[in-house]
Amino acid sequence: FVHLGKVADGTVNTGATVELKVDHARRSRLRANHSATHLIHEALREVLGTHVAQKGSLVAPERLRFDISHNKPISPDELEEVERMANEIVVQNSPVTTRLMSVDDAIAEGAMALFGEKYGDEVRVVSMGTGLHGGKANRPYSVELCGGTHVRATGDIGLVRIVSDSAVAAGVRRIEALTGEAARKHLDEQDKRLKAAAAALKISPADVPARVEALLDERKKLEKELTEARKKVALGDRSPAGVP
Repeated sequence: FVHLGKVADGTVNTGATVELKVDHARRSRLRANHSATHLIHEALREVLGTHVAQKGSLVAPERLRFDISHNKPISPDELEEVERMANEIVVQNSPVTTRLMSVDDAIAEGAMALFGEKYGDEVRVVSMGTGLHGGKANRPYSVELCGGTHVRATGDIGLVRIVSDSAVAAGVRRIEALTGEAARKHLDEQDKRLKAAAAALKISPADVPARVEALLDERKKLEKELTEARKKVALGDRSPAGVP
């Protein structure tokens, strides 16, 4: 592996001795986000179909982004199921294992390879979780060819929260998600907004969706009445029903 760095102060000469320090807090978040992409990938394939394939990804300390092949928007129910399945594996807290083997043996064992990616004779296989359904009870939930860094156990991910689904190109959807503390903070912020809306409406948080729907229906009805009243005024009737 080659590590690239930037000299912030002083100079570096060939042959100089340097000390490498890993930012463990940052690396821990990266590991969690990377492992979460594997779980989300498998969950997407189980929920949407095996046509789903990775088209790109970003693993950053604060978030993850995952692009997949899928030709239509993902419904809220589908996203909820993907998130639920990923978190079920997180709760298992099962060990994440890595093995080196030939690429042919890895594929024969069901490891998922990225289309278009070039692999050497020997590959690293990352497995995590226990199969949930679909005849996979006797094999890991996710098995992929991967050379990246991962958590030691799925519980180290903490929590998976999908925050958005969008289209980035024809037939390509983008999933963005958070893990661990970032996911918990996101949920806390959503909870605060819900409670603020409930307080403004003077109802319980559980009643907010129904009240908002009722208010939108009422607004639509009033807008229709206003449009009809304006039409009558435009036609010369200066005293339309219900309008002073």
